[in-house]
Amino acid sequence: MDYFNIIAILIVMSAIFGYVNVRFLKLPNTIGLMMITIVFTLVVFVLNYFGSPALLEAEKLIITQIDFKEVLLDVMLSFMLFAGALHTNFEQLRVQRWPVLVFATLGVLASTFLVGFGIYFILPLLGLNVELIYCLLFGALISPTDPIAVLGILKNVGAPKQLEAKIVGESLFNDGVGVVVFLTIFKIAQIGTGDIEVSAIFELFAVEVIGGIVLGLVIGWITYRLMKSIDDYDIEVIITLAAVMGGTVIAQTYHLSAPLAMVTAGLLIGNDTIRNSSMSHITESYVDKFWELLDILLNTILFVLIGMEILVLTFEANYMFAGIVAIPLVLLCRYLSLLIPVKFFEKRLDFAPKTNLIMTWGGLRGGISIALALGLTMDMERDLFLVITYFIVVFSIVVQGLSLGKLVKRYAPTPN
Repeated sequence: MDYFNIIAILIVMSAIFGYVNVRFLKLPNTIGLMMITIVFTLVVFVLNYFGSPALLEAEKLIITQIDFKEVLLDVMLSFMLFAGALHTNFEQLRVQRWPVLVFATLGVLASTFLVGFGIYFILPLLGLNVELIYCLLFGALISPTDPIAVLGILKNVGAPKQLEAKIVGESLFNDGVGVVVFLTIFKIAQIGTGDIEVSAIFELFAVEVIGGIVLGLVIGWITYRLMKSIDDYDIEVIITLAAVMGGTVIAQTYHLSAPLAMVTAGLLIGNDTIRNSSMSHITESYVDKFWELLDILLNTILFVLIGMEILVLTFEANYMFAGIVAIPLVLLCRYLSLLIPVKFFEKRLDFAPKTNLIMTWGGLRGGISIALALGLTMDMERDLFLVITYFIVVFSIVVQGLSLGKLVKRYAPTPN
């Protein structure tokens, strides 16, 4: 099956499932699409059990020909992060820049080690003995919140702007940091702790993170100058598309963080001051609508793919029980990792009540965590950590996503 047919099938499935959700379920698209796809896949399993294997074989053919990790991290993520950053409230993010920075860096690192050590001590109780370095790898892949899932849910929540800026801002940046932390630990796990210097680890981290941000600033500035010098909405939309695609290629070529580069570029171009000086009203409308439509399309495909990934899971009882046990562990570790930063900043920046609780429950996991788990090798306990990750992702999107609005309305209602 060629790539055009695969893409066509995914888009048709996304359209059908999206219609069913909007027409009947009326859930947020990210939640509805994933739930419908999981149910569809389970129905396909049942049909296969009763002697109708055609649908199962077709679905397996699609999922086996898609490198989920490569498709998401190397292609889709840059577009979706740029679109999310482009529509982020820059002024609120500027006010909340220091807590967002701490949440996205120190928070991710703290959560990585808390989850890593926690799962390291819990797994032996379930008869699963895993090396500490692999547990830390799991901590790194599950700690960053997924901006795609978060943005999709928050559109329907109605959170106060300052709280939304913290949650969205953290999720936009911490996935880039989380990917870098994961790749760093992955490299250590591959070559052994005795063969890599601490300075080399910090150099890798600095080049990826700082280099990605600097690249994003350069791309954003060039895009701004080009758009300011002309007034043609067709070409200006194409310029923004070229910025994302060209910037991603440059970042990957020079081993910089493409996610951080695209977030930085999107925030710069989406800044109200930049918008007002470089875009006419019609250009602004076309740019926003183009990226909003592209974001929706990629989101629908992504969450259909997440639902289909159930086909690659290894259904062993102790793996699934580990997944259930890991859900409260990951939530607790996120709460603890945010505790000190929230206490430090809450009086200085007038945080909403129960900010730590809301940010913990609003820290949804999604495709990024699954993609990183799929990138593990078999000797890194890939099957085990993939099952655990899937359980956490489904729980966070369905249970946390559906209840986040009620939590926000109870503890941090939007002022009238």
